[in-house]
Amino acid sequence: MTNEMFKKEAFKKSVKDNVKFLYRKTIEEATQEQIFQAVSYTVKDVIIDNWLATQKAYDEQDPKIVYYMSMEFLMGRALGNNLINLCAYGEVKEALEELGFDLNCIEDQEPDPALGNGGLGRLAACFLDSLATLNYAAYGCGIRYHYGMFKQKIQNGYQIEVPDNWLKNGYPFELRRPEYAKEVHFGGYVRVEYDPEKGGNKFIHEGYQAVKAIPYDMPITGYDNDVVNTLRIWDAEPIVDFELDSFDKGDYKKAVEQENLARNIVEVLYPNDNHYAGKELRLKQQYFFVSASLQAAIAKYKKKHDDIKKLYEKVTFQMNDTHPTVAVAELMRILMDEEGLGWDEAWEVTRKSVAYTNHTIMSEALEKWPIELFSRLLPRVYQIIEEINRRFILEIQAKYPGNYEKIKKMAIIYDGQVKMAHLAIAAGYSVNGVARLHTEILKNQELKDFYEMMPEKFNNKTNGITQRRFLLHANPLLADWITEHIGPDWITDLPQLKKLAVYADDEKALQEFMNIKFKNKERLAKYILEHNGVEVDPHSIFDVQVKRLHEYKRQLLNILHVIYLYNQIKMHPEMEFYPRTFIFGAKASAGYATAKKIIKLINSVADVVNNDASINGKIKVVFIENYRVSNAEWIFAAADVSEQISTASKEASGTGNMKFMLNGAPTLGTMDGANVEIVEEVGAENAFIFGLSSDEVINYENNGGYDPNVIYNTDEEIRQVLMQLINGTFSSDTELFRDLYDSLLNTKNTDRADRYFILADFRSYADAQKRVEAAYKDEKGWAKKALLNTAHSGKFTSDRTIQEYVDDIWHLDKVIVRKK
Repeated sequence: MTNEMFKKEAFKKSVKDNVKFLYRKTIEEATQEQIFQAVSYTVKDVIIDNWLATQKAYDEQDPKIVYYMSMEFLMGRALGNNLINLCAYGEVKEALEELGFDLNCIEDQEPDPALGNGGLGRLAACFLDSLATLNYAAYGCGIRYHYGMFKQKIQNGYQIEVPDNWLKNGYPFELRRPEYAKEVHFGGYVRVEYDPEKGGNKFIHEGYQAVKAIPYDMPITGYDNDVVNTLRIWDAEPIVDFELDSFDKGDYKKAVEQENLARNIVEVLYPNDNHYAGKELRLKQQYFFVSASLQAAIAKYKKKHDDIKKLYEKVTFQMNDTHPTVAVAELMRILMDEEGLGWDEAWEVTRKSVAYTNHTIMSEALEKWPIELFSRLLPRVYQIIEEINRRFILEIQAKYPGNYEKIKKMAIIYDGQVKMAHLAIAAGYSVNGVARLHTEILKNQELKDFYEMMPEKFNNKTNGITQRRFLLHANPLLADWITEHIGPDWITDLPQLKKLAVYADDEKALQEFMNIKFKNKERLAKYILEHNGVEVDPHSIFDVQVKRLHEYKRQLLNILHVIYLYNQIKMHPEMEFYPRTFIFGAKASAGYATAKKIIKLINSVADVVNNDASINGKIKVVFIENYRVSNAEWIFAAADVSEQISTASKEASGTGNMKFMLNGAPTLGTMDGANVEIVEEVGAENAFIFGLSSDEVINYENNGGYDPNVIYNTDEEIRQVLMQLINGTFSSDTELFRDLYDSLLNTKNTDRADRYFILADFRSYADAQKRVEAAYKDEKGWAKKALLNTAHSGKFTSDRTIQEYVDDIWHLDKVIVRKK
């Protein structure tokens, strides 16, 4: 890195100056957290030079910009990632060592920005990294949640949600930009008056509540190219702090109403929406950031361009799932009500400007809003959606005369609900799935009618991950080893990893590869001892399932199999058994009772198994608290086995599967999501595949024919495992896990017994686990499998995914940033 600031002496002086300036302390007196802030401000100084140069390049070259709109951006810690992308990590590490500090400890002071939850938000973060690294102009658009989702504490085995106050010490990498504030309106009514100039009606929104949207910009550094793009997250502030008149009259409630309206919008990610107030808040959040982002994008466009009708030539909006799809109607509103376009002109611009990514096959996750709520909260936007719907139904009728079934399945407004996915598909110029299997299921099942009517819109973009965070930063030992063997080009060209395949039979290379894995397992074992108080053996097989907790991801299958193994060892203490450590990490949504009960079950099983001296430590079960990007990096690097065991046809893609693969962990999984493509790349002999196929699952769902009670009644060992849920083995309260037991066998609490085919796949899963054990015992054979997983992970970089979006959907221009 040539930047003067990263020359050791200059860097050290800057850090010392920052400590003095920020805290009135000498560097010897500063806390680790204060050192983190001081180092971050020094790094930010360099970034801002590049950020200014990038903005200048955008101004001069006028590239087309993608606005990536997402409710979540799960960024992970910024300091280490920025240093890596600035190619200054080594220099800074050395400089800090000379000051008496360890960069790893300093990085540990940074909170994970609480702006996301699961794969959807982490994907958005990887995409921003790739866009900047590939020299494309992009803004991420989201919300500055003050408390994110929640910080997960495990108390007595239960998940407890506590506020994740990640902003409490200030966040050094953000920049408040009040000069770009926008106003967002809720509620009220729409007055119509005739406009003689236009010769038509004018719609005026009145009686609304207003909130000020204040942008905070976070820099997104590209790798070694001086590009710095922007993640713009919106905070909400009241338009007036207090209505003093109301306050004087003693109406305290009205006086703080404005304050509360603003505060509530940005307080938490995904407020619990199993009640009306939660639903309303969620819709407010979505409209809030979408409206502010669109207003800002159009204002930016108009600085350099006069013709709003050509907006789509310079701007494209990618809607990440259904959450931001209100963008369709809001863009229409701005174009008609504020820019003065007629309906047809506005529609022409809108349908060339918006594109939609579908992230789910689960139809219940495709957002639908009650008309009553939507029309009351967003009256003008609702009017526009009604008109889009009316015209869309005419199109359906023209294509399928007399076919009312089509209208029922495809209308945007139907059965008292506004269907957001339908709005996105009707308006968008592109609709993409996120893995090949997922896209095929959308085309042939969930969105079949739309695909038949407009097949040209549909395309697949298999997800990817950034190797810069999930290998270069997360696993420095392996990254260095790879660079020694094939050079550094893989950092921006991941398919280069194929060159590692020549080492698959090289005993020395395999030994080195597995030594690195072992060191990473020791690092994670230390973390587990510190955080869980459980001693785990790094010589055991680290079998890992980390992801959001959802029934379709089948953490329940995993823990039931652990119970089964425990029973086997208890009954046959003499049996050969390779020691296993089963590692779980997962947050359950605050209102998702079944998911939270599964967490309790995992911890209850852990309590029994980990404390049973008779099994001699052959099985350990660990639930890692507060799973997030920063501990995920260590977990992926240390895993031996990657559990990707969702019910086939339910997982859209998955990206954890790719992170495990990149770090040399073979997949134990179903043929679901991107697992299909992983197996294609690495070969079935280097993965452990089990279970029903997606076609078999879909067939059972559509035509019946599956009864879990047959398995329960005929398989004694499975029956024993299920009985242990309710006979006091894992809790003195025999009713505690009754709902989980019932969900597998009857319809007391669910619409079908064993909805996710856990018992159907149980034996196949247990057999696959036996194959894992046999393979692991063959040290050389296992090392070869692990190495080949890394060597064949090149396809799964987000750089490839982004290039496909650019080539097929966005059509962006590369920008060259030249600093003075």
